[in-house]
Amino acid sequence: MSDVVIVGGGMVGLSLSLMLAQANIRVKLLEAIQYPNTEESSLDSYHSNFDARNSALSRRSVSIYQELGLWDRLKNYATPILEVDITEEGGFGHAKLLAQEEKVESFGSVIENAWLGRVLLNQVRQHDLIELIDGIKVTALHQTRQSATLTAEKDGKQYVFDSQVVIAADGRDSFCRKAVGIGADVHDYDQVALVTTVQTSQPHQHVGFERFSPLGPLALLPLHGHNRRSVVWPVKKGTEAEWLGEDNDQHFLKALQHTYGQRAGIFEKTAPRFAYPLSQVLAHRQVAGRVVLMGNAAHTIHPVAGQGFNLCLRDAHVLVRYLSQQHIKNADLGQSEVLLRYEQARLKDQKRVIQFCDSVVKGFSNQHPILRLARNAGLIAFDRIPGIKPLVASYAMGLKA
Repeated sequence: MSDVVIVGGGMVGLSLSLMLAQANIRVKLLEAIQYPNTEESSLDSYHSNFDARNSALSRRSVSIYQELGLWDRLKNYATPILEVDITEEGGFGHAKLLAQEEKVESFGSVIENAWLGRVLLNQVRQHDLIELIDGIKVTALHQTRQSATLTAEKDGKQYVFDSQVVIAADGRDSFCRKAVGIGADVHDYDQVALVTTVQTSQPHQHVGFERFSPLGPLALLPLHGHNRRSVVWPVKKGTEAEWLGEDNDQHFLKALQHTYGQRAGIFEKTAPRFAYPLSQVLAHRQVAGRVVLMGNAAHTIHPVAGQGFNLCLRDAHVLVRYLSQQHIKNADLGQSEVLLRYEQARLKDQKRVIQFCDSVVKGFSNQHPILRLARNAGLIAFDRIPGIKPLVASYAMGLKA
């Protein structure tokens, strides 16, 4: 019997498996997709199943990867955020957060998922306490008082895995969540996120921008390389075809320039755009017997503030602490009281982040003149009233979880 089986080998599943292994807990990691070969030395030649998106890692997330001994490798492709600039297109409000004023080295770092995924995957493959099985599909999940049992298929063969705990990190449409009878509330934002990388005529100077526009909230974040920036732009569902494809490169750059203004100079080039549907999916529970939901299986949230992955890492870090305490005592890792205590311990942080992201999306989507006036006045108040910035910054950095 395994100590822990993780279903889902995305960035959350990979990170969690390394945290557990560091606590001397044996892990089986099951992933439905066949992983690529990541032995190439050059990132330029790397084509992975980790998508084109980028992750804004909070200071707390950075510290987690430091604990895992991975940050020295990750930071080679990570770009610190030293300033956050918040505005609304056509509005007078303006708020700014400066790392120097908040007396921190940075607010966090932006890293390309392809590089983060590669580093995590290589580390997992090298770890003696992690058995990685990719290209395998889970078909059944059953529990008893003593164990949890997964049935899976690979290359036409059936496999059975018994474990003390199953951690379901298998995405917002989680098979495991449905298998244990946990429902979920789903809210469709009627948006898709346009994701790409652009090159600008002026260097990014480590500034991250949140620009609210009638098309949707535009996040422009600094990337590795002085003139490269990550773009995440939620737009109305059904309009994405207007922005995708090489034929629309100049159309996209023109819209970006109009929305963003001249702060970056000229938007010179764009990589291919990808579109991801946006919805909020919140599981009714996160623990059922010996099964724990993790990552998007537990809570999928809007990317407007870049908090989703950071929240998942904090969940994983706390869960490992509870399981490690059981492991040290040679006690049952899947003890119901322990897993339920973990769930309870995470609710406050989760609810705060989820409500914040949802309120920002809804609050800035309405273009009524009175609401626009109130929003811009609020940005000025945020920028000038003492004591607000440090509190918001500490939450954004994951230091008040």
